[in-house]
Amino acid sequence: MKIKKELEIEKTYLIKYIPEDLFKCKSRDIEDLYIPKKTKHSRLRVRKSGDCFVITKKLPIKDKNSSFHSEFNLEITKQEFNALRSSKCNIVKKTRFYYPFQKMIAEIDVFRGKHKGLVLVDFEFKNKGELANFKIPDFCLADVTEEEFTAGGVLCKNSFSKLLPYLKKFNYKKV
Repeated sequence: MKIKKELEIEKTYLIKYIPEDLFKCKSRDIEDLYIPKKTKHSRLRVRKSGDCFVITKKLPIKDKNSSFHSEFNLEITKQEFNALRSSKCNIVKKTRFYYPFQKMIAEIDVFRGKHKGLVLVDFEFKNKGELANFKIPDFCLADVTEEEFTAGGVLCKNSFSKLLPYLKKFNYKKV
């Protein structure tokens, strides 16, 4: 059993519009389970992405902004995923598109189910310099990295309609 620890440096944006060629890009359906169900912000995620199953624990790095996390990943089996899915958890379903942008890949998450209408864009960075030099693309509306409502462990507890008061602050239009 191998647990991988990674430093994750990322920015999250609300989408302004769907790029014209997005649906031609490689994509993957993702199902995220957040455990435990009754906490304010679940930090334990169990993910099914294609044929891969992973438990992830994300922890913010002290004295850093929300762009920086320690991420611990542990691969599990389909049977283990299904057993955890039958427990009390919150579920988020989305399709992730891998959209080439400049020399990066934008991970564009088109949410389904109770979050339908929400589209978030994540960019991951190799280092602080790359993050500092990044310019927001035209297809992105607003940086919501510091907004708790977009964190998976909080998002999972709300429907799109419950997110509307937060989204209106950014003039977000349902996509």
